[in-house]
Amino acid sequence: MQQEIIHGQQATRRDSLKRLSAGVIALSALSSHGHSNASSGFSTQGLKRIAPSMKFQIDQGIFPGAVSLVAHKGKTVHFEAHGYQDAAKSRAMSKDSIFRLASMTKPIVTTAAMMLVEQGKLRLNDPVIKWLPELKNLKVETPQGDVDLVRPMLVHDVMRHTAGFVYGGSAKSERIRKLYNDLNIEAREVDITASEMLKNLGQIPLAHQPGTFWEYSIAVDVLGLLIERVENKSLDDIVHNLLLGPLNMNDTAWWVPPEKMSRLAECLDTDPLKADMLLSYRQSYNPRGKCYFKGGAGLVGTAKDYLQYAQMMVNGGQLNGRRYLSPKTVEFMLSQHTVGMGGSTIGTTGPGYGFGIGFGVRLDEGMGWTAGSKGDAMWAGAWGTSFWIDPKSQLVGVLMAQAPSYRVPNRMLYKNLVYGAMGA
Repeated sequence: MQQEIIHGQQATRRDSLKRLSAGVIALSALSSHGHSNASSGFSTQGLKRIAPSMKFQIDQGIFPGAVSLVAHKGKTVHFEAHGYQDAAKSRAMSKDSIFRLASMTKPIVTTAAMMLVEQGKLRLNDPVIKWLPELKNLKVETPQGDVDLVRPMLVHDVMRHTAGFVYGGSAKSERIRKLYNDLNIEAREVDITASEMLKNLGQIPLAHQPGTFWEYSIAVDVLGLLIERVENKSLDDIVHNLLLGPLNMNDTAWWVPPEKMSRLAECLDTDPLKADMLLSYRQSYNPRGKCYFKGGAGLVGTAKDYLQYAQMMVNGGQLNGRRYLSPKTVEFMLSQHTVGMGGSTIGTTGPGYGFGIGFGVRLDEGMGWTAGSKGDAMWAGAWGTSFWIDPKSQLVGVLMAQAPSYRVPNRMLYKNLVYGAMGA
């Protein structure tokens, strides 16, 4: 729910990160590239580096455990559970452990919205107030005072974080930050209904003119509320009917039912972000009728489930004989949609990325912090989960871990390990 760049806790993490980097270098030095597996396109020995790297992070107190998964050309070439599921390290991690996905919710909800665009129920150039009239009186904060919008906020804007919204915790304006917190926009500690949230949001000025600046924000939460109005259904039903159900993502939902709570992965109690984040992620009960379904952060799920969604996108919108999106729509989503605007995705993606519809999108092979391909696309969650898709290499990588304070270095490390194992 917060901007990926963590401003606090840097001093407490520095020594651990140095040990982590040194340990990974040592592990890599001990491993040779080994034999290539021609059928998978990956080096067997290269993939074997993943488990000791995960163990090293567990031993260093980064997270209790993780699940790592790699698919290439539609086939799973690596799928392992590492370490422990719980903070006390009493239960082994399982391949079907459930993780708080946080912002990995955003690509799924945005994809559902694009399916409605394909059905003719929604257009990217529709003004948001067509569906959400509570926002009709929005202004934009400037040093000279609040001013009118130069142009309407569009559906396109809430799909790509260019609406002018923010996250309260990372807002540069003290006034806007206080209003987000006081009016409970993000339901950080207590529930708020969709109607109340939208009424409150309509009283807060935007941080930027729509379409001028990329800032990570509650935009996809607003998109979720918008498509509820379009379909006259709750967001969980919409997303389940369009994606989760047909893709057999049976453990992906906005809450964890009692019979599945024993499968919910935890982060370590020593993680300095854990206590506050647990207040925001109240996923032990069904929010229906109590709180709006958070389209930007609310889902939980498993690695195997998320692979189904990611593989569908790599395949150009189809999986197992069923088409969800047209190839041209997927191509459109994975294109750069923030040309000429301010702002940067670097806090989540590292350098070299722009933003498409639902995904950070790599603009060239160079400039990044890891290997990759032009057009590879990714996003990640504040709890420590991450994924990417590489259509050029027909590759999907998923890392499920709960380690909010170490999420950025973890995702870059894992991506390096996976690309370093390619070689048939």
